[in-house]
Amino acid sequence: MTSLVEKTDAFVSDLLEKKLPKTCIYHNYVHAKRVYKSTKEIIEKSELTADDKEIVLVAALLHDTGYIHGRDNHEEASIVIADEFLASEGMSKERIEKVSQAIMATKMENTPIGELDKILRDADASHFAKSYFEEASEYLRQELRIQGIAEHSIEDWRKCNISMFTTEHHYYTAYAIEHWKPKKDANLVKMLAEQKEIKKAKRKEKLKAKLKDESPEKGVQSMFRITLRNHIKLSDIADTKANILLSVNAIIVSLALSNLIPKLDNPSNEYLIIPTVVFIVFSITSMILSVLATRPNVTSGKFTREDVEQKKVNLLFFGNFHKMSLGEFEWAINEMMQDKDYIYSALTKDLYFLGVVLDRKYRILRITYTVFIIGIVASVISFAIFFKVQAPPIN
Repeated sequence: MTSLVEKTDAFVSDLLEKKLPKTCIYHNYVHAKRVYKSTKEIIEKSELTADDKEIVLVAALLHDTGYIHGRDNHEEASIVIADEFLASEGMSKERIEKVSQAIMATKMENTPIGELDKILRDADASHFAKSYFEEASEYLRQELRIQGIAEHSIEDWRKCNISMFTTEHHYYTAYAIEHWKPKKDANLVKMLAEQKEIKKAKRKEKLKAKLKDESPEKGVQSMFRITLRNHIKLSDIADTKANILLSVNAIIVSLALSNLIPKLDNPSNEYLIIPTVVFIVFSITSMILSVLATRPNVTSGKFTREDVEQKKVNLLFFGNFHKMSLGEFEWAINEMMQDKDYIYSALTKDLYFLGVVLDRKYRILRITYTVFIIGIVASVISFAIFFKVQAPPIN
């Protein structure tokens, strides 16, 4: 590093430390040193004179010092600062002019002409070809946001970078084209892949939302699932109630047969005959009704191909297919699965006939409980009446 480059480095570091706004989190001394390092990387593989190397290194350090006055026209402001500093250091006007020309080459809309201009222009965009590109790019996005210049989402910022890589930027020096362009292209491919994944995910979300809005299938399936489950639970409850009544009355009848009936052949117990008969009749009636409530219906278990084609048979109920061959049943199921309306029709029929069965069960159960209650009350009353009227006196 020459004496002038060292002085320039110290000057830029001190200037940016004191005067650069804190909102410049990208265009700061770290950025100046990165461009300086990249410039040095290029000129080490070039055939520039020592004088030209010094000029471009100085320009690299000074190229963004104009940010101390703001973002707008910062290249022109940087040239003013560079002219004043370099003149004070005794640099000739001709060399200062080369520095100024190189700085102006970093303006995106300008086209670099000389070799020094191309070197600095490439060095200023060297981060496009670096592994830390995403980190550096994020600092720039945040700087624009903090300064109130642009509010880019991550996705929008990726689009801006892709546009920059594909249409707005290209390297000029032979070194950058050979060594940096492949890495820049790799970063571009990575961004394009990320963009593709985001678009794919958005399409999926959009499709899901569209299907959710346009098709009630999920809601319909939930309705059938919940309603069928509730009907099956109600059927289980009805069977449980019938079993309870059946068990209770069976116990009552067995006790009556073992304890009451053997005593009826005694003339002194004749008054117990009618109450006992009432008691047993009502209990047996309750048992019969309980059995009727849980007794299954017998179905044919067969269907024809015509039934399937006309959607008349409900293949979801075992009673409609249990006597069919496996091959016929598989064919019928495949036919049904290819027709969404047939599936919903079968579910609807299943739900309907479950409701019909439930209605029958609960009607019989209501009658059974009524008979059981009447039988208990009638038996107690008859025992009380006949005991009082016909019971033999106690000596």
